[in-house]
Amino acid sequence: MTRFLFFLVFCFCTSKIAAQTTTDTLKHKRFFELSFGQSVLFISDSKVINIRNQSAVVVPTSAILFFAEFRPDKIIRIPVFFNLPTESKQFLVNGQLVNEKSNPTFGTGLEFRLFKLGLDAKSSIELEVGPLASVIVPKGKMRVLPLLAGRFRIRRGENFVMYVGGSYSFGINTFGLLYGTGTIF
Repeated sequence: MTRFLFFLVFCFCTSKIAAQTTTDTLKHKRFFELSFGQSVLFISDSKVINIRNQSAVVVPTSAILFFAEFRPDKIIRIPVFFNLPTESKQFLVNGQLVNEKSNPTFGTGLEFRLFKLGLDAKSSIELEVGPLASVIVPKGKMRVLPLLAGRFRIRRGENFVMYVGGSYSFGINTFGLLYGTGTIF
């Protein structure tokens, strides 16, 4: 009986030691997020006024959003994005559909995490906001425009991210909506 109790205590102690030694004590820092999403770009306010005078309805332009974000710090984020329009700019003027060419845009800047709300051990919601610079590449000339962007980011597990956000371009008075999913590396 004493040998059996000794054996049980030995097994219990070695299992605790084994469990402690197999636990990974190194924290893996994840510095990079890569995602694929959708953005909806609305026409500028100045054109909306002209179009309204002609009794027109604006149709938002859809674009594919390629988004990468480098996080060198817990709070500072460096996003890089590329919007590839999937359709032309469209608006209805006196019952006629008018189309204009949509140009691709890309940009970068700084964003800051304003808050982080933990939902459980592996889930959180974050708000990121910051100034960016967007580059529009129309035929023949390139325009650099200031942009204010933000997004709510829902993180689940070690690497899954979903987000929804918005942007406003001061240079052309354009509002955008963005959303997508991504992976953190």
